[in-house]
Amino acid sequence: MKISFDLDDTLIPGCIAFPTEKQNAFQKLLGIERIREGTINLMKQLKTEGHSICIYTTSYRKTLAIRLAFWTFGIVLHSVINQTRHNEVLKEKKNLCSKYPPAFRIDLHIDDSPGVGLEGQRFKFRTVIINDDAPWANQILTALNMG
Repeated sequence: MKISFDLDDTLIPGCIAFPTEKQNAFQKLLGIERIREGTINLMKQLKTEGHSICIYTTSYRKTLAIRLAFWTFGIVLHSVINQTRHNEVLKEKKNLCSKYPPAFRIDLHIDDSPGVGLEGQRFKFRTVIINDDAPWANQILTALNMG
């Protein structure tokens, strides 16, 4: 299964604060953004189970910078879709919805935005919308086991 993760407020704290993984000196020197605690273990588990891991973000961060950031945590990404790539692939339909995972052959998208969850219902793609009421990794693993 190909699984994508949003960045801001899902894996990277922004408006929403949450515990993050420890950073090493190299990551601090490079200015690598902190990622949500549990991300490394979850992504390694998913990869061990045969899943492909992607990032799908509405930010304009450079693809290489995103790949490098996750690589420093020991995570090799299958693909990265930023806003530029989203716009290129969806062309005139780019504003139809903020994210459209089926255009990138993504089976499950993880996000913090209830709006993306509504888009998933409307356009028939699978989402897990993280809420802080339950352990976030368990929400994803539960959805995978139910799917």
